[in-house]
Amino acid sequence: MALALLVAAPQTAQAYLGPGLGMGAIGVALGVVGSVFMGILAVVWYPIKRLLRRLRGRSAAAPTPEDAGTD
Repeated sequence: MALALLVAAPQTAQAYLGPGLGMGAIGVALGVVGSVFMGILAVVWYPIKRLLRRLRGRSAAAPTPEDAGTD
């Protein structure tokens, strides 16, 4: 029981975390958030982009009334 209390008791870490580690942690966090955002963007944007391309392709291929009179 005494051993469990000694292990669970809070102690000072006696460690120094410098500014380089802090900036690295911020960089990693921003990288993870950016990667998740880009992944969501890829999943959402590219199907929309394909749909827009198809719609533009159909409208360009369809003859207009002006084209029918110039034959």
